[in-house]
Amino acid sequence: MIPSRTAICFFFMLPILLVACMPAFQKTQRKLPKQPALVEQIDLLLDDTLFISTQVAIKVVSVDNRDVLYDRNSTLLFHPASNMKLFTSATALVMLDEEFTLNTALFMDGIVEDSVLNGNIYLKGFGDPLLDSVNLATIAREFASRGISFINGNLVGDVSYFDDLYWGNGWMWDDEPEPTEMFITPLSVNHNTITVFVRPGMRSGDPAVVQAQPATRYVEILNEAITVQDTVREELEVTRLWRDRSNVIHVTGEILETASPEKQTLSVWKPELYLLTLFDEELQRHGVVVSDDLKIETVPDDAHEMFKLERPIDSVVVYLNKESDNLSAENILKTLGAEFLGHPGTAENGILIMRDFIAALGIDTTRFTVADGSGVSRYNLVSAETIIEVLLAMTWNPEIFKRFSTSLSIAGVDGTLENRMKGTIAEGNARAKTGTLRGVSNLS
Repeated sequence: MIPSRTAICFFFMLPILLVACMPAFQKTQRKLPKQPALVEQIDLLLDDTLFISTQVAIKVVSVDNRDVLYDRNSTLLFHPASNMKLFTSATALVMLDEEFTLNTALFMDGIVEDSVLNGNIYLKGFGDPLLDSVNLATIAREFASRGISFINGNLVGDVSYFDDLYWGNGWMWDDEPEPTEMFITPLSVNHNTITVFVRPGMRSGDPAVVQAQPATRYVEILNEAITVQDTVREELEVTRLWRDRSNVIHVTGEILETASPEKQTLSVWKPELYLLTLFDEELQRHGVVVSDDLKIETVPDDAHEMFKLERPIDSVVVYLNKESDNLSAENILKTLGAEFLGHPGTAENGILIMRDFIAALGIDTTRFTVADGSGVSRYNLVSAETIIEVLLAMTWNPEIFKRFSTSLSIAGVDGTLENRMKGTIAEGNARAKTGTLRGVSNLS
């Protein structure tokens, strides 16, 4: 049996499988395993015909006594997929203060006469990836409580905290409008996605019924889907006309009149304008009317802050790792760049901070390549050994280790491991980070 104190990393790639496991980060490791039975068991598993067309790299090390229990190709480079988030989250937890928050701030300028604001209101984003419609309702309610019912001016979004690169380096052009490749902005809402529900009409021949959640004027629905009685000849398809850089949701195909509603989540184009639109609609529900336009500009020096919604860094890191959320990873990466190398935050500067942090741990940064914070990019290349060194380094400080391990999914319990390793000794015990790309499946 593997000792209870172990760090484990699996990368399954077609044509590659990688598994890595090492102890608390130590430069000195005894290379001869004390458990030949474990070696035999792993070798027997890898003799399965499943692995004929794969490459395999594995490293297993005891945390307690530093024995290398198993090692196969652990220095080879592989696509880490979402195991890249371990680098991002580790850097954030160590480099950013525990009290650090990712904020969304409401400002106003001008003067208020009776219930009219003769001026503008501003929402400035500081990279909160978890802001949602409920939070916008809270901000709108807070504004309405000031007794202002009419804004004789604009609703302005400020996205100057990040640069204007919407996607990560090396992201695939045709992955749009997948919700996992959402656009990156410091002024995000609902993961920069919208959910579309399609249900059958009343009878065969009727148009399908299409609804967006949240309901908003920001998207237009082009519904060409038809209800059919018994046979679907054209599969239902829900997409966004992304080639046109538009927010037109196009629904085609057929749906059985007895079918349950189908659900599809899509990314939205220009998510900062999406947020402003949702906020404008929320203000109206709270009795506040904006007379002029929705704009993207910076908050002027003479504006004053009215309200700030704060998101603790730990809550973002927990969501990042447990749910393997790409937006959280990319926003944290750019936040690192912004906080340490100045505004606007860039992924490039965030990676510089990450590499400096990893180098400070004594890890050779020439042995891996980082392109983004989430692992979506196939430009990322990492070995099992390097990932384990990062995991081990996180055990040095008990408080950091507690925060880091808390962010990882628990086998058979939650996050991306909720349905994995059930009925094994790992269930409820192992904490891990998954990673998946086409042809790639990883676990650390």
